[in-house]
Amino acid sequence: MTTTTSVFDRVHAAAEVVRRSSTMTPDVGLILGTGLGGLAREIAIEATVPYADIPGFPLSTVESHAGRLLLGRLGGRPVVAMEGRFHRYEGYDLRQVTFPVRVLHALGARTLIVSNACGGMNPLWAPGELVLLSDHINLLGDNPLVGPNDDRLGPRFPDMSAPYDPELRALARAAALELGIVLREGVYVAVPGPNLETRAEYRMLRTLGADVVGMSTVPEVIVANHQGMRTLGISIITDQCLPDALEPADIGRIIATAGRAEPALTRLVTTLTERLS
Repeated sequence: MTTTTSVFDRVHAAAEVVRRSSTMTPDVGLILGTGLGGLAREIAIEATVPYADIPGFPLSTVESHAGRLLLGRLGGRPVVAMEGRFHRYEGYDLRQVTFPVRVLHALGARTLIVSNACGGMNPLWAPGELVLLSDHINLLGDNPLVGPNDDRLGPRFPDMSAPYDPELRALARAAALELGIVLREGVYVAVPGPNLETRAEYRMLRTLGADVVGMSTVPEVIVANHQGMRTLGISIITDQCLPDALEPADIGRIIATAGRAEPALTRLVTTLTERLS
């Protein structure tokens, strides 16, 4: 993808390939993060398209990311779901990482719900709890909008005063209360990875105002806002990142924790999807 004009053309070419598998126009796009593929089982699937069949899509290289685009219905609403995402640490640039978000928009999705697994730095929060994202900090060292801007994709200088839609967040809080699900709310910081952070880095990130830390989400949310999509982000805390009580990270345990918390996320996202206006 060498220019923004070619990005526009490639986005619509990719969307056209997906449309050959389903004539459904999705209202909502979903991005299912590490260990969160179980939500896909709740979708009444009409079509499954492997990423390898979609021109311009990278390939997932991360454990637990299936690498498929799902079209179907969740809570009675037409949705398109990414079963697996992409990260900068896999060797992709941020335009490649966020290309699928542009395709979701081209397919018709005007709301994006992003999920991820994250490390919890707030000492009052526990592994397995859900966190509603209120804001984020981009420490990836790059931005997916760098380069010439194509006004067909979005404005040159998109506003980011409320990257996570306030009305959707209010709806999420109300749904969680009704369902009896603990839903924290806080700030997500994105770091490049793939290594986890040192004790000193966790102290720094907490001092900057972050509650949870991960290696994804922020580029996707930037591009969604660039396109005018309403965006909601929900994280699952998979490990505690407290510098004075830090234990060695275990990716198996992280994925298992995400899997145990996934049913609560599924109930919350399904309810939210049903109630979207």
